Amino acid sequence: MVAVRQLHRRPDQGFKTGWLFGLGWFGAGISWVHVSIADFGGLPLAASIGLMVVLCSYLALYPALAFYLTKRLFKPALWPLALPAWWFIGEWLRSWVLTGFPWLSVGYSQLNSPLAGWFPVIGETGVSALLIFVATGCAVWLTKRRFVPALLSLALVFGSGWALQHVQWVTIHKTVDVAMVQGNIEQSVRWQPEQDQPIMNTYRSLTQPLLNNDLIIWPEAAIPKLEYLSRAWLRELDSEAAQQQTAIISGIVNYNFESQQTWNSLIVLGQQDKESGGDYRYAGTNRYEKHHLLPIGEFVPFEDILRPLAPLFDLPMSSFTRGDYQQTNLLANGLRLAPAICFEIAFPRQVATNILNNTDILLTVSNDAWFGHSHGPAQHLQIAQTRALEMGKPVIRATNNGITAFIDANGVITSRLPQFQQGAIADQVDITRGMTPYRYAGDLPMALLLMVALIGGYWAQQRRQ
Repeated sequence: MVAVRQLHRRPDQGFKTGWLFGLGWFGAGISWVHVSIADFGGLPLAASIGLMVVLCSYLALYPALAFYLTKRLFKPALWPLALPAWWFIGEWLRSWVLTGFPWLSVGYSQLNSPLAGWFPVIGETGVSALLIFVATGCAVWLTKRRFVPALLSLALVFGSGWALQHVQWVTIHKTVDVAMVQGNIEQSVRWQPEQDQPIMNTYRSLTQPLLNNDLIIWPEAAIPKLEYLSRAWLRELDSEAAQQQTAIISGIVNYNFESQQTWNSLIVLGQQDKESGGDYRYAGTNRYEKHHLLPIGEFVPFEDILRPLAPLFDLPMSSFTRGDYQQTNLLANGLRLAPAICFEIAFPRQVATNILNNTDILLTVSNDAWFGHSHGPAQHLQIAQTRALEMGKPVIRATNNGITAFIDANGVITSRLPQFQQGAIADQVDITRGMTPYRYAGDLPMALLLMVALIGGYWAQQRRQ
């Protein structure tokens, strides 16, 4: 709202206003990236800050583009229609250009407001557009002391959101017992070969009291030893889980020594369905391989040039191979799970593509030890809550050092483990059936509505002129 009022006072500086707004927005919101660069990237402080400035300057281009096009093509009276549409387009571009970084979208701020009722209908990007509409409208109308349209827009948008919160889009199908393990392994020792067995023993000992649950989840890359080299240990754990009539899903790194390809994977140990025994097979089909890889952390663009420059560009496990965009659900003890590894949970379209009519649970695993005591893990959890609301599915989120949490289909955290604490947590998960409007239609209805508003507003403006 402040940025729009500044644009109203200085309409000749649309791009600059949007870019400065974006620079502050991302500079404050993704400062957790600096933690991983400074603590694990091996760069001096000045270089780390410089990289952050470059990243935030790039991300600020998207709101700058939205502000510029709004100012360039429309008069202030039509900004409440134009800016939400250009903002929506900018956020869509940000989600896929250069593999995409759809983090910190403004819609996530409404998770605990009446606007949360809109998430199952138009998704987070749509809620962002609604929020921009309200903020832009209030900025334009209040500048002209037009209080009635400002109040009406607030009442309409937030009132309808409150009403939608009382709509039950899905129903509970059944309840299962699920447990998750949080190893709290220091990032500095995760890839030291002599620590492989102690880490694996830690996860196994924490799992022993949990074997009476239907499903047990370990976080991303919980098993630090390459899958091929861990086969004997995995088969032993597979047999033990099957004997207890449960299943364990764990993150692990798989490396093909012939093709020299590496995958960030999830595998299932123990029962696949209620009638089977130990079903784990190396390179079997009941697995998931991460699709959206994190730039620098999991793949390095122009690696022949960048890797020699600094330790940041040569981190352990930074040459992963991309998995398919759409993959079959994991089958674990009769349950079907749609996985998302680490920041894949921030891509709603990919998540929706991998949820089928018989999918039971949305599973997301991560290792947020990279981000220390920053607000990154809390934002990550908030994103997972939003996906639960959008999809009408329970989300279970297992992380190495927090925040491990159970989230119901309404986006509510039912239980969680504290950060930076080794432990385990068990809870009942209500599996749902049904479909939210957003999972059915995605962003298409909101995109069409905004495009009609954009084209209609421009046509009306040209006709008046």
